[in-house]
Amino acid sequence: MSDTPMRKVPVLATVVVIAAVFTMIGLGIWQLGRLEEKEAMIARFEAAADNPAMLAAFPEEDPEANLYRRTPYECFHPGRWSAIAGRNSSDQAGYVHIAECWDSERRISADVVVGWSRSPTAPVWEGGALTGMIAPGGEAGWRVVADPPLAGLQANATPDPNDTPNNHLAYAFQWFFFALTALVIYALALRRRWRDRSAA
Repeated sequence: MSDTPMRKVPVLATVVVIAAVFTMIGLGIWQLGRLEEKEAMIARFEAAADNPAMLAAFPEEDPEANLYRRTPYECFHPGRWSAIAGRNSSDQAGYVHIAECWDSERRISADVVVGWSRSPTAPVWEGGALTGMIAPGGEAGWRVVADPPLAGLQANATPDPNDTPNNHLAYAFQWFFFALTALVIYALALRRRWRDRSAA
């Protein structure tokens, strides 16, 4: 008879590790699915940028469904101004000036990116008709980037669909790496357990 002790595998610990590994693999596969969805969305945005300009200002047409399309818009009663770091059409750093425009008749508000300057000081602008591109951002999830710019400001950098965050491939590989790491660590732990029992 052999004196080699039986290499027993702890059932509960093994079940927990296998469940965790399958969960991490599932999350990785889910991220790959999200990658396909995000790539399709970016492609849709790129196609929208080439579509003809909208004929009607929203909310007659859904702004979020028309991201990156050009649209007419009328800014009623520009109120709160904000300036955030941004770049102009020549890729120079400065400030993007945003006006919150309130429409009392339709009871909606929208952010309008009026233009770019080197100074954070708010420009003087009383509102009015404009054309621009619907871009993601703002409290409503979208805003209008005026093109041409207004209030004597310079043109902002054109919104680019490819700036949409798309890290799902990296996240997928991360989850797969976690799953592999968990298996390797558990295998090493079992090996050490068996070695210690053999030496006892």
